[in-house]
Amino acid sequence: MDWIGITNFTNIWKLSTFRTAFGSVLGWTIIWALCASTAQIVIGILTAIIANQPFIKGKRIFGVIFLLPWAVPAFVTILTFSNMFNDSVGAINTQVLPFLSKFLPFIDNFLIPWKTDPFWTKVALIMMQAWLGFPYIYVLTLGILQSIPNDLYEAAYIDGASAIQKFRNITLPMILAVAAPTLISQYTFNFNNFSIIYLFNNGGPGSVGGGAGSTDILISWIYKLTTGTSPQYSMAAAVTLIISMIVISISMIAFKKLNAFEMEDV
Repeated sequence: MDWIGITNFTNIWKLSTFRTAFGSVLGWTIIWALCASTAQIVIGILTAIIANQPFIKGKRIFGVIFLLPWAVPAFVTILTFSNMFNDSVGAINTQVLPFLSKFLPFIDNFLIPWKTDPFWTKVALIMMQAWLGFPYIYVLTLGILQSIPNDLYEAAYIDGASAIQKFRNITLPMILAVAAPTLISQYTFNFNNFSIIYLFNNGGPGSVGGGAGSTDILISWIYKLTTGTSPQYSMAAAVTLIISMIVISISMIAFKKLNAFEMEDV
């Protein structure tokens, strides 16, 4: 057995095929984790705030509707969306878009290549993850909102604070103080969210070299490196270590910046 040191890591940069693939996959992985996680967090917080308003009637109905994506197993939802986003026979292009064209004439006869164009495939993936992920944030945020004392809002109202000021100075800090670790975990989870990438379109369409598809993230690329016709275990191991270093570094910085787990001021 020969000791090769950091050769596997240097090969990622020296070999043009892997260098191009790694750059493309890493870039999309970061964009994917940021956009998908932020979307599900924003939607989850907004729906919780809306459902918590005193003038909203039928809150239980809203709760059931918002929890529907969580009630169905994720892999079933992903496979269902995979069929719905089919370019030629999917419900999105054959039913949803024609219906919307009645109100939005500019999309008339406009078929979106959801699974054959890398850009639209990425858009579909982000929308699906937002749908799958927001119910958890909704439940978490709703519990936090219901625990905030009304005295804080009453005092802010007396001081003449607007709705935006109440949200910025009371609601959001309280949410972040309690939920910061969970919110950070959404980014680290999506950074390695293999199932949605693999089940929706197997990392396609197309290829960026090195066995990676245009929508592969690092974890799904590792899967292909180890299960292809010519397995690249050494390269997969190197990429795995890189993923670990990235996730650990980002998590540590985020926890430090948001003072996660520090509850003294709450």
